[in-house]
Amino acid sequence: MTSIPDQARAVREEDVFDVARVDAFLKQHIDGLEGAPTVKQFPGGASNLTYLLSYADRELVLRRPPRGAKAKSAHDMLREARVMHALKPSYPYVPAILARCDDAQVIGQDFYVMERLAGTILRRDLPPELGLDRDGVRRLCVGFVDRLIDLHRVDTQQPALRELGKGEGYIARQVAGWIERWRQAATDGSDPCDDVIAWLDANQPTRDNASCVIHNDYRFDNVVLAPENPLDIIGVLDWEMATVGDPLMDLGGSLAYWVQADDDKVFQSFRRQPTHEAGMLTRAEVVAYYGERTGMDVSRFGFYEVFGLFRLMVIIQQIYRRYALGQTTNPQFAGFGDAARYMGMRCRRLIAAEG
Repeated sequence: MTSIPDQARAVREEDVFDVARVDAFLKQHIDGLEGAPTVKQFPGGASNLTYLLSYADRELVLRRPPRGAKAKSAHDMLREARVMHALKPSYPYVPAILARCDDAQVIGQDFYVMERLAGTILRRDLPPELGLDRDGVRRLCVGFVDRLIDLHRVDTQQPALRELGKGEGYIARQVAGWIERWRQAATDGSDPCDDVIAWLDANQPTRDNASCVIHNDYRFDNVVLAPENPLDIIGVLDWEMATVGDPLMDLGGSLAYWVQADDDKVFQSFRRQPTHEAGMLTRAEVVAYYGERTGMDVSRFGFYEVFGLFRLMVIIQQIYRRYALGQTTNPQFAGFGDAARYMGMRCRRLIAAEG
């Protein structure tokens, strides 16, 4: 099997940093680094920024926040590194943390550096070089869901994991928190979505299903496939929003990105992972499989699906607000205002289907 590694590109002008200062810092904390690194930027992600640092005989990955305004609890690089370090012994798919920096004199922001997991990261379309037929795609999809189930089974009573989140009452906190973020992210012409907000508030479950470690951004483009076997997931990335909370909220958040073959053309245009491929489970099949494997009641999953889309709408709008205020010039964000309005309409369709 031919490896198709995730391709890093030239660093965008607005995302450059002082490479010499980072190099000096890393050589104080990581043994064996030789020469000056070349730096490239990974294209994925619209929130925190990810770079490939290539030394003479070693590759590292650096994560840092974007410049400009940031949400209250987002972009906390040191917290993300602490979560990964605490979770690594129980969940081997977490990359090893190699260095953390809270010295603003280095690049002006906190950042961390981790090992690079060489492998394939899936983006919009499934590379034909992977050679997966319909059955192979299905096994890839099932394995993807299984890794999420594995995470939800991690023992949160371990001392290192107890401090990840508050646990009980997670749903209520999330509903209130994301509603507030939505209101703060408003721009001229944005949809107030008062009806969607009222429905979420009125229909949230009275209690959490369980408290477990949740990823909160689990997508195909956040997992790494083994170079020689695309059915083997060797890494899970982007732990920025990981916490202790309700597992069905995690699943709902993941499915907000799950564009399947029979979705409308507008939603198809948003697709960033190959969930439309023949052999992929539909959203309903993912939910049913998750319920079967975990024994959890998924018969009233509608709330979690609507909330997942609402949360995605807020994230899109937050990014658009940064663009509208001139805090980022990345042209891919120009249409995010329209995308947020569409997500509001999609929430309404799901609510109507709930009856």
